[in-house]
Amino acid sequence: MDKINSNVIADFGRERANLIPVLQKVQEAEGYISEDSIREISRHLGITENDVFSVASFYAQFRFTRPGDHIIKVCLGTACHVRGGNRIAESVERELGIKTGQTTPDNRFSIERVACFGCCALSPVMVVDNNVYSRMTPAKVKDILSGYKISPDRGVI
Repeated sequence: MDKINSNVIADFGRERANLIPVLQKVQEAEGYISEDSIREISRHLGITENDVFSVASFYAQFRFTRPGDHIIKVCLGTACHVRGGNRIAESVERELGIKTGQTTPDNRFSIERVACFGCCALSPVMVVDNNVYSRMTPAKVKDILSGYKISPDRGVI
């Protein structure tokens, strides 16, 4: 855990009641909750590492592996599912060579499935970082993801 994140923890009191806010701040800073973070939070709050992990693993908002630089979320809510959301998810997996829940070996992309974005009229929907892409097709997946790959003359797009 780097010094910046240690400083984030230091801003909180040592009460156990601060555990969730501390976990949220650490994840915001690191992108996930690392083993080092769990150890540091445990020391700061005076609780066991097991207690920290137990609370963090209870909530779906916390992740324990480093996410990719670009997080791709594919909606599989009812409207998106009916309109081909599974085909979109499969296209993303095929294009990146990983499965949902995984990160590419170069840490550039992660894929997640989401229950609903609330954009049902635009289904099927895919979100890359904070960019919403609507009325997706497998062909659109390839075009969109190619825009996020490294271009030799322009860097990451």
